[in-house]
Amino acid sequence: MSAPITQDVHTIPRKLPEGPQNLVGMTREAMRDALIAIGTPEKQAKMRVGQIWQWIYNWGVRDFDAMTNLSKAFRAELAEHFVVEVPEVVTKQVSTDGTRKYLVRIAGGHEVEVVYIPEADRGTLCVSSQVGCTLTCSFCHTGTQKLVRNLTAGEIIGQVMVARDDLDEWPKSGTRTYEARLLSNIVLMGMGEPLYNFENVRDAMKIAMDPEGIQLSRRRITLSTSGVVPEIERTAAEIGCQLAVSFHATTDEVRDKLVPINKRWNIEALLDALREYPKVSNSERITFEYVMLNGVNDSDEDAHRLMKLIEGIPAKINLIPFNEWPGAPYQRSSNNRIRAFSDIVHKAGYASPVRKPRGEDIMAACGQLKSETERARKSRRQIEAEAGVSRD
Repeated sequence: MSAPITQDVHTIPRKLPEGPQNLVGMTREAMRDALIAIGTPEKQAKMRVGQIWQWIYNWGVRDFDAMTNLSKAFRAELAEHFVVEVPEVVTKQVSTDGTRKYLVRIAGGHEVEVVYIPEADRGTLCVSSQVGCTLTCSFCHTGTQKLVRNLTAGEIIGQVMVARDDLDEWPKSGTRTYEARLLSNIVLMGMGEPLYNFENVRDAMKIAMDPEGIQLSRRRITLSTSGVVPEIERTAAEIGCQLAVSFHATTDEVRDKLVPINKRWNIEALLDALREYPKVSNSERITFEYVMLNGVNDSDEDAHRLMKLIEGIPAKINLIPFNEWPGAPYQRSSNNRIRAFSDIVHKAGYASPVRKPRGEDIMAACGQLKSETERARKSRRQIEAEAGVSRD
C-alpha cells in the first residue's frame, strides 16, 4: 500500500504537552496512554477509559465533577490534566425550511460551518473536515477559500457534539438508550476533502460509531470524496462507511475544469478504484453526486455517457441543482433539463433522485459553505477565468 495522503496528522504523544489535553477526539488507545501518563495504574486504565468514554459520548457530560462513578480524587486529577471541549458556536442560523447552520470556532481562531438538515425520516449533519479546501472546484463556494489546515479528530467529532447540544439529544437520567434520533446520519460533505485528512476523519468516525457512545451505524455515515484514488480502498478497510463521489462530468476535459483533482486521477482511474471498492454491493451502492450546471454538463449526451461510464457499478445518481453563490461562474440547469437528465438515468436502471435544495436562504445548501473570516478575495472575473468559462 502506498504512503497515506494526509496533512497535519494529529496524534497524542506519550509525553504530556504543556497545559491540559482535550479528551474529545482521542481514540480509546490514546486516552488509555494519556491516563497512564498521569499515573493511572495500567490494570485500571482500560476500565477508566470506558467510564470516561460513556460520560463524554453517551451522556454528553463535559464536567468531570458530574462523572459520579469516578472517585473524587480521580475526578480532581482528571480536571488538573484534561479538559472536555468542543468547538465554540459563533452563530446559528435557521432556514425557513428548518435547516440549521452553525458557524463554529476552533483552535487558532479559525471558523468552519456545519449544517443540520431535518427530514421526515432522518436528521442529517453535514460535517467539515478542513478549514478551507485545496481542491478549488470551480462550482463550489468553499473551493474559493484557501486551505488553512486540517481539522483534528476532536474538532470533527466536536461538530457532532455541538449539534446534539443544540438539538438537546443527549440521553436523560443516565440511560444509554435513544427514543428517537434527531441526528441520525452524518455526511462528510462540508468544507474540505475528507481523504486529504484521513486519519483524523477515521478516528472521529470511529468515535461516532462506537457502541458505548454516539452509536451511529456505519451505514448512517457517508464520506464524500472528489476522487483521492489511493485512499478509497483504505476508506472501506479502516472506516467502512458509505461512499459518495463528487463526479459532476462525463469527460476529462470538463471534469478537469470542474474538479481539478481529475488532472491527477482522471475518470478512468477513479472508476477503476470504485469498481474495486470492497464495500460496494447492491445493498451498499456508491452515490455519484452530479451538480447540474446549465450548458456545461447537463445534456442528454452527458446523461447517456454517464450511464456508459458507470456500467457494472452498483450505484445511485444524486442530481444536485446548482446552488448559486456571490461570484459564481455558473447557473443552475432548468427544471425541465434536470428532469430530462433524470429520466435517462432512471430508464437505464439507476435511482436518480433530484436533491431538494435546503437552507439556500442562509447559504447552507450544497456547495455554499464558506467561513466568513477566511474569505479569499476573488472577483467574479477571477473565478470565471480560473474555471475557464464565460457568461457572455
